[in-house]
Amino acid sequence: MSKPTLISQLRKSAGWCLAGLMAAGLLNLAAAEAPRPNILWLIAEDMGPELACYGHPGVRTPNLDRLAAQGVRFTRAFTVAPVCSASRSAFMTGMYQTSIGAHNHRSHRDDGFALPPGVRVLTDWLRDAGYFTANLVNLTGDPDERFFRGTGKTDWNFAYEGRPFDSAVWSDLPGHQPFYAQINFSETHRGAEWNSAHQHIEQPADPDEVVLPPYYPDHPEARADWAQYLNAVMALDRKIGYVLDQLEADGLADRTIVVFMADHGRAMIRGKQWPYDSGLHIPLIIRWPAAFPTPPGWRAGEVDERLVASIDLTATTLRMAGVKPPLTMQGRPFLGEDAVTRQFVFGGRDRGDETVDRIRTVRSLRYRYLRNYHPDRPFLQLNRYKEFSYPVISLMRDLAAEGRLDEAQARLLAPTRPPEELYDLESDPYEIHNLAASPAHEDVLRQLRAALDTWIVESNDQGRFPEPPEVIAAFEQQMRQAYDARIRQRDLRLHRKVPTPLP
Repeated sequence: MSKPTLISQLRKSAGWCLAGLMAAGLLNLAAAEAPRPNILWLIAEDMGPELACYGHPGVRTPNLDRLAAQGVRFTRAFTVAPVCSASRSAFMTGMYQTSIGAHNHRSHRDDGFALPPGVRVLTDWLRDAGYFTANLVNLTGDPDERFFRGTGKTDWNFAYEGRPFDSAVWSDLPGHQPFYAQINFSETHRGAEWNSAHQHIEQPADPDEVVLPPYYPDHPEARADWAQYLNAVMALDRKIGYVLDQLEADGLADRTIVVFMADHGRAMIRGKQWPYDSGLHIPLIIRWPAAFPTPPGWRAGEVDERLVASIDLTATTLRMAGVKPPLTMQGRPFLGEDAVTRQFVFGGRDRGDETVDRIRTVRSLRYRYLRNYHPDRPFLQLNRYKEFSYPVISLMRDLAAEGRLDEAQARLLAPTRPPEELYDLESDPYEIHNLAASPAHEDVLRQLRAALDTWIVESNDQGRFPEPPEVIAAFEQQMRQAYDARIRQRDLRLHRKVPTPLP
């Protein structure tokens, strides 16, 4: 055996031994001199697993495909909330948003609400362990560069005193190792970046060739909207490629664990803000660096089909850094010697902007169960942000008036919802056929109903306490001022047959 190979193996062996001692609490982490990996989270907004490496048609994602080939691709990863602020509050603390009072979208921004005792953001745990932390905005050193940038987004539903990150600049990373850094990307969030995404890629998606979920109408407007979503995914992939190349150029790739994920599912009707697979299912790809021993059972290029919750990534990241997650953290590590395999993943939605709702859900490997606490309300109860931003909503109202929607599509416009929903994801991946009343699925329904009941109690679900009426009224007024006039002007400009139902 050559000397460099022997030294490399000894270094890896020593690293694992020290990491094991630190994880067991038998070694003071601050005093440990073993090298530890850098950790980089790449966080897309509002994006499901619509990538080529996940088998989605009509999209070209060579950089994320390369990352998946070099790492492990997880096929059953889910966030615990289908909207950014609740989801981010959860995965940055390793706690369910419903347990820590962070479940209502964009709540507690000005009231001084703090996290419960013992709950901290991930970067606090890592800084105590000697990690430099960053939420990167400037990736190139060029302040005028507008494409290759991160957003710096946090969007937490709690107050934070001080600075949660040490830096926002990529060039700080090589001189501050080990580091934990995250880059947040906005391409797949509706807005300016979404609208211009096709300008940043070589071959935009063809609207005539895209494959739509069956609950969307096969209409040119719906096809164009889905194609632009895929364009946004491809623009994001280009930025991911830039980051991966920069890791190599700076000599960081062999020492950095790379994690790609999304904060929740796609920004489409029945996606974002709805806790179906379409709102909770996310891509998750992890690449392990060459300079560090891989976790037990790790094989680059493989697919992992276990259930993973986004809060588990928090606990797993601490393990990557040699830090033992606190016993009170609800996330569980899914890599390493003490990896946990989940039987169920849980989630839910609550108020989104001015729209008051409460839905809870549990998913097994095969089935998803949902409980609607407001079945008397329409599926598409008024949400002005979505009315203005999602063109397919108003399109579907027009088509419904003309009798051009099928049963699955028309159900989205129904005035009420079922109190319970149950879907077989193997035979019904789009969650169209509700099996809650099926005698053949009575045992499955009973099992998932009981699992959800237990989780609600054990996790101390705060959604059972309504917000004060004045809080909801304030959001109603805010959204009315922001969108009512714009929605009416849009409907007139597009000659909508059925105007958006504004009060």
